[in-house]
Amino acid sequence: MPVSLIATCAIAAAAAAGVVIRPFRLPEAVWAVAGALLLVVLGLLTPRDAWTGIAKGGDVYFFLVGMMLLAEVAREERLFDWLAAIAARAAKGSPGRLFLLIYGVGTIVTAFLSNDATAVVLTPAVAAVMRTAEVERPLPYLLICAMIANAASFVFPISNPANLVIYGGHMPPLLEWLPLYLLPSAASILVTYAMLYWTQRKALRTPIAHAVPIPELPRGGRIAALGIAVTTVVLLAASYLHWRLGLPTALCGAATAMVVLLREWKGPWKTLKHVSWSVLPLVAGLFVIVEALDQAGLIAALRALLDEVAQSSVAAATWSTGIAVAAASNLLNNLPVGLIAGTTVQSTSVAPQVTGAVLIGVDLGPNLSVTGSLATILWLIALRREGQHILSLDFLKLGALIMPPALIAAIGAMLLVS
Repeated sequence: MPVSLIATCAIAAAAAAGVVIRPFRLPEAVWAVAGALLLVVLGLLTPRDAWTGIAKGGDVYFFLVGMMLLAEVAREERLFDWLAAIAARAAKGSPGRLFLLIYGVGTIVTAFLSNDATAVVLTPAVAAVMRTAEVERPLPYLLICAMIANAASFVFPISNPANLVIYGGHMPPLLEWLPLYLLPSAASILVTYAMLYWTQRKALRTPIAHAVPIPELPRGGRIAALGIAVTTVVLLAASYLHWRLGLPTALCGAATAMVVLLREWKGPWKTLKHVSWSVLPLVAGLFVIVEALDQAGLIAALRALLDEVAQSSVAAATWSTGIAVAAASNLLNNLPVGLIAGTTVQSTSVAPQVTGAVLIGVDLGPNLSVTGSLATILWLIALRREGQHILSLDFLKLGALIMPPALIAAIGAMLLVS
């Protein structure tokens, strides 16, 4: 193995570990950017190639900005608090019904607004409703926000930024996406619900309050809801027309934020301050690292391995690829794994089922551990802010029961329809 490849892999692994573990409590972006800079400083990647890597993420950056603006405006205008309170009122004192309703809200938010929005915005809204409904054991309901954020993240192309990474500029139009992923998404969502409910069934016997007050939805919240609806229609239309999704998302998010701020006579700084801008350099740094791995020959080696596996049978390649990517996503985090796997499948000719297995592994696989995806890490941070805690080992034990059956069901469903 070339020395340059060994050094590049070592730096990439260290950067991924820094993103996941966050030594010294430094932000995740610090480690990704530091890894990218170190590659350039050591001459393992030229500045021009580093810029090429950054530029490859353009569509993802636009998509993230638009979704973060929509999510932050909706949060500030209490749209998600309102939705969660309606779900609690509709439960009429039934813990099982409340569990199902929150799961349904989480599915809708993930499908139409991305998994990160579910983790960041819905989690505190659900925590607030738990306090209002006098729920003694709120963790089972809060776990929904983590699990559904990954389980429903391939309903549409817009449901997870990783989907854009895996397909790059070759995102299937909506009418090709739905036949391939609609049944696997349904299998993922239903199996995850069944397993999560089964694991939490004892805690869900605790009674909850019948009368839950529903806060008034301010005018800004109604505008935010309309903006999300319009954005969804625009993005589904863009997907149908096989357009890139990043710029339409950014424009819709910026327009919604602008209308809300102007109608409410609010300055933009409060909204902009709470947007997680550090996600952008994090993703950019990872794109640079993947570009270095490509230049060093790792992508070519993985491509050769994938071609060899695919020659045996499509089904074998689909199963082995999906399971391997899901496992790797928990070891290294699904963002770098998605970038590496996406670059690999984009550079070779594989069956759509194999690419689909990569996407399912990257999207659903992180339900095994708290470090599997950025959405789960963001959920864990939001959970701690609400005074709730879960040990990494406890989450792993739970994920080991929930994720594998959902992964098998999703991949099996995809093979069934293709």
